[in-house]
Amino acid sequence: MAANTTNTTNTAKRILIVEDHADIRKLIRMTLEFENYAILEAAGAQEAQQAVRQWHPDVLLLDVMMPGPLDGLDVCRWVRTLPPAEQPRVILLSARGQPQDIAAGMQAGADAYLLKPFSPIRLIEVIATGLAQRDAP
Repeated sequence: MAANTTNTTNTAKRILIVEDHADIRKLIRMTLEFENYAILEAAGAQEAQQAVRQWHPDVLLLDVMMPGPLDGLDVCRWVRTLPPAEQPRVILLSARGQPQDIAAGMQAGADAYLLKPFSPIRLIEVIATGLAQRDAP
């Protein structure tokens, strides 16, 4: 796990980026660095589970297709088994955009599904919406 300590004030919302491609993680991180977010990165599903348990992120940006025994849908389903207060908002990121792919992501418990490539502005909007919903009474 690699932490970005640029924006780690106590009031910063925590975002965990889970993406197996380092260049894509870097692009996402660069997009979010101008917002008041504490950012942590994970390269795979098992690393993501460990980070969720230890770091308790507010938002999980989760790639669907990852190498290894678990993919993003598996991680999303696992997150939904956690106590409600410990569940981050889950935004799935995928190049797969067929209706059945999106449906599978939503059935796994995702709060949003963004198709790659996505615009940085759209990513920031979806995160803000997710955080507002998470913080709503």
